[in-house]
Amino acid sequence: MSKVCELSGKRVMFGNNVSKALNRTKRRFDANIIKKRFFIPEEGKWITLTVSTATLKTINRKGISAVLKDARSKGIYKG
Repeated sequence: MSKVCELSGKRVMFGNNVSKALNRTKRRFDANIIKKRFFIPEEGKWITLTVSTATLKTINRKGISAVLKDARSKGIYKG
């Protein structure tokens, strides 16, 4: 399973570890992704999504229906 948010499209990024002597080695910045079940009252069903914690805060603020509608209009979420 890849670490990609299904609603925002956030994914891993790559960069460098930089030591005090400015030696650089490659590293990976993982997205903070969790698997969460949501109930959609308009459809009367549960869905399971992998979302980033930042997107989870947005869902708590706006509501799952508004966030899903926005993601569908942007073409990120197909479900």
